Amino acid sequence: MQELRDAGVMLRLIYEAMKKHGIDTDAIFTRLGVDENYVYTEHLRTPHSAQLYFWQVVEDVSGDPDIGLHLGQRLPAYKGQVLEYLFLSSPNFGEGLRRAQNYQRLLSDAAKTDFFIEGDNACMVLDTASEDVRRLKHFNECFVLGLITFFRSITDGSFQPTRVEFEHEREERQDHVAEVLGCEVVFGATENRLYFPASALAHPSPHAEPELLDLHERFASEQVARLEKKDIVGQVERIVAELLDSGEVTLDAVAERLGIKARTLRTRLTEAETSFNQVLADFRYRLARQLLATTDESIDEIVYLTGFSEPSTFYRAFKRWSNMTPIEYRKTAQGKDALVDAM
Repeated sequence: MQELRDAGVMLRLIYEAMKKHGIDTDAIFTRLGVDENYVYTEHLRTPHSAQLYFWQVVEDVSGDPDIGLHLGQRLPAYKGQVLEYLFLSSPNFGEGLRRAQNYQRLLSDAAKTDFFIEGDNACMVLDTASEDVRRLKHFNECFVLGLITFFRSITDGSFQPTRVEFEHEREERQDHVAEVLGCEVVFGATENRLYFPASALAHPSPHAEPELLDLHERFASEQVARLEKKDIVGQVERIVAELLDSGEVTLDAVAERLGIKARTLRTRLTEAETSFNQVLADFRYRLARQLLATTDESIDEIVYLTGFSEPSTFYRAFKRWSNMTPIEYRKTAQGKDALVDAM
């Protein structure tokens, strides 16, 4: 199964909110096993499943059981991205929403939002492919507030929700959530939904421009196509993980498992701006870091688990990757709850 990932802009917006809120971001990133420069990595996309651990760390460090809600209040508006341009260059809010749905993968591979009209209200269904994340309180409340902030920014502040339904349960401070969102809120619903007046769909965009809209749609299509090309990397990594302990991790073996020719696989990896050897090395390095940071496995066992034939080869490769020996890395990484593999 292809690993689902979220666009790095989501993490960057939350990082900015954490700084505004006065949270110790150094402590959070130490727990995550990365540094703050990671947030601004070009073309960053983080595993969707990492949302679970990420929000637990943020709650632990902040000591705030409502941290998702409170960070949502401080989120800067989503700016300077192609989805914003699609909204602004569309004739009205409804047209922008319809077009953005076609390219929601640019925000997250897990996003499956939809919208429909129900009487005088429009309703957005905020679905993800992950059941655990769909029911994650901090993620849901922060994400909905981020959406509301974004919608207000592109409608000159006129967007106003009328009702929000959350899948997650909440035993305390329900009134506080309703006060922050400024509308009726329901918990324990069957879906995450955002309701707003259907009349908002007709809100005109002062920046509407047909030629720009065509340009932005082409750009969005190109970005989605680039992501689709990179899907092959995830498929190769999944098979590499299955083959590592067999020692038969070769281009031919992986291509056979994928049901394609080795030449075709090589071409598709080139189109994704990588190579089989690079994907294999990156996977081994990530796995080695995870095992060193989060387990007590012996070095000999890690050599085996990462598919190396002998310790000396593993030591040379790890030194080349990290400028540290495996033992040095383990000493610096253990005890930090590093989420190396997920982040």
